[in-house]
Amino acid sequence: MSTRTYKHVSYLWDDAKAAELQGDEVALLIYRSNLLGADLRLTNYGGGNTSCKVVASDPLTGRETEVMWVKGSGGDLGTLKKSGLAALYVDRLRSLKNVYRGLAYEDEMVELFNHCIFDLSSKAPSIDTPLHGFLPFKHIDHLHPDAAIAIAAAKDGKQITKELFNGSIGWVEWRRPGFELGLELKKCLDENPGIKGIMLGSHGLFTWGDTAYESYVNTLDVIEACAAYIEEKSKGRPNFGGARIQSLPKEQRLSQAVALAPVLRGLCSSAVKMIGHFSDDDRVLEFINSNDLDRLAPLGTSCPDHFLRTKISPLVLNLAPGEDLSDTNAVKEKITGQFTDYRKMYEDYYNTCKHPNSPAIRDSNPVVILYPGVGMFTFAKDKQTARVAAEFYTNAINVMRGAEAISEYTSLPRQEAFNIEYWLLEEAKLQRMPKPKSLSGRIALVTGSAGGIGKAIAKRFAEEGACVVINDINQERMNGATEEFKKQFGRDTATSTLLDVTDGKTIEKAFADTVLAFGGVDIVVNNAGISISKSITDHSIEDWDKLYDILVKGQFLVSKTGVEIMRKQGTGGDIINIVSKNSVVAGPNNAGYGSAKAAQAHLSRLLAAELGGDRIRVNTVNPDAVIADSNIWAGGWAEGRAKAYGIKVEELPAYYAKRTLLNEVILPEDIANACYAFVSGLLNKSTGNTLNVDGGVAMAFLR
Repeated sequence: MSTRTYKHVSYLWDDAKAAELQGDEVALLIYRSNLLGADLRLTNYGGGNTSCKVVASDPLTGRETEVMWVKGSGGDLGTLKKSGLAALYVDRLRSLKNVYRGLAYEDEMVELFNHCIFDLSSKAPSIDTPLHGFLPFKHIDHLHPDAAIAIAAAKDGKQITKELFNGSIGWVEWRRPGFELGLELKKCLDENPGIKGIMLGSHGLFTWGDTAYESYVNTLDVIEACAAYIEEKSKGRPNFGGARIQSLPKEQRLSQAVALAPVLRGLCSSAVKMIGHFSDDDRVLEFINSNDLDRLAPLGTSCPDHFLRTKISPLVLNLAPGEDLSDTNAVKEKITGQFTDYRKMYEDYYNTCKHPNSPAIRDSNPVVILYPGVGMFTFAKDKQTARVAAEFYTNAINVMRGAEAISEYTSLPRQEAFNIEYWLLEEAKLQRMPKPKSLSGRIALVTGSAGGIGKAIAKRFAEEGACVVINDINQERMNGATEEFKKQFGRDTATSTLLDVTDGKTIEKAFADTVLAFGGVDIVVNNAGISISKSITDHSIEDWDKLYDILVKGQFLVSKTGVEIMRKQGTGGDIINIVSKNSVVAGPNNAGYGSAKAAQAHLSRLLAAELGGDRIRVNTVNPDAVIADSNIWAGGWAEGRAKAYGIKVEELPAYYAKRTLLNEVILPEDIANACYAFVSGLLNKSTGNTLNVDGGVAMAFLR
């Protein structure tokens, strides 16, 4: 057995855990896969695949037959489960050689994989299936480690591989994944018996073993050797030709990112609304600040897993690190031309490389945007895709650094890159993906969203695909809601920030956090509120100021900051104000609350009139008597309303329901549905409207 001490990779194997799985090779395959996927130095999210071959009873004949379990199409090694594996008859898969008509007909082989399926309930086989099937080893790992790809993408990669491993690692020149590559791997093995792995030019690494453990350790050993070689060759020489500029201090980098991200998001959203991600990782900064940036960035990436998610090359902004970004129009004027040039470059790339049957050109906007001295922005259809794109480009930076240290970095020829990006099989995979939800690509900040109405609104938006910003003045309440959202919707749907709507500084920080998390904001819901029910003579000036500060001033301040970001994006937006039936109805013991709500309602009308030219819609929802999980019923409000109506507190829900025309109790979800109606796309030409959600209170009808 190999040493368990590694410097450049993580040894995670637990003998006790593995012992529990002995005798179940598929379980050990999953265990090994999860360990490999847990170390991003070994492979990327969603990248790589692993397999094992076992003997099983054929359900049709009862005879023993060899079956290969291999990671199926899609999925991620780090979270792989048995349901993510494809199971195929090995003999049937290998017999496909008899019907293979050659490279020009390779794509037709994918459909034939279905004739080889052993377990009909298993995952659909991926294009990499034959790469595992034609090799005889029981356990195989195919990964995309940065250190190995750095050698695979180096100008002298083949010779370096031979010298570094003394011939124990084979080499196969670049070939698009598929049936032909599987045959070439087998040929390499036949010509080099006894090798312990194969380097794929510009692509990645194949390693194997007779057991799950042997394959795991062999994989770590090979990657460790690659990384150690690069480290040794890097000593005494600056990465990327040394620094050309210096990074701004951390706080200034974030400030520049907050100022610029909405502008970039607007430009990247010319075809469809995008979600953003920002990274100022040290590895990113070293690259974007370097002398070699202008030479290396246009080359693009080498590994298919990288450029499928990052596009053929990044856009490098012509902005100085400390550029004054306060004048949005001036900034747009300076960088819009760069976006025009990038789109033209991408269109030329498509038109030059396309085939008669190529899919239509996709969005020509950049995915990766580099701002020297500040950081990297990535934009995609959702937060996870944008975050993963940043991770992949960071991997590509690692590859370029390593390749340049040992030789010279080479990227794939443009035609080869196009053949991967616009591969008909990749297009078919894209077409099979679920259609975007109605709020996909939208970012919503709902004030007071850790509970009650606000939480229900945020949850409704998240269910429809929006990214949401959970906020509250109570840290514990906010943390609990955020964990709930992440558990239900995943880590990339929600972020959180403390927010006091009466405090301009916390509002600025909350929106800055929103921009850093997602790139901007599209929907602002002013929901945070408080209720005080007292007669005019019992009302104190403190009560009055508190009501107007939270309800009116809060709505004003939050809307003001949200509008500034929406205008930077230039893509319109929505403001929804949760007001109240009390803005219309004159009731007893309600002078402060009712008049503040009326001010909120009229401020909504004023903003609708002012912001129409920016395509920012401003609408109002008027609830009434929403009792469930609402903070407004604390602090004596329930007692005050019960006293005003001459009833007991516990009788309030029934009282409110009986006074409505529909005899309905109003729930937070009812308000959430009203808000969704305004932003769903069905009411895109409506602004300045009020929607009552009160079960029907005749006194509150708008006249």
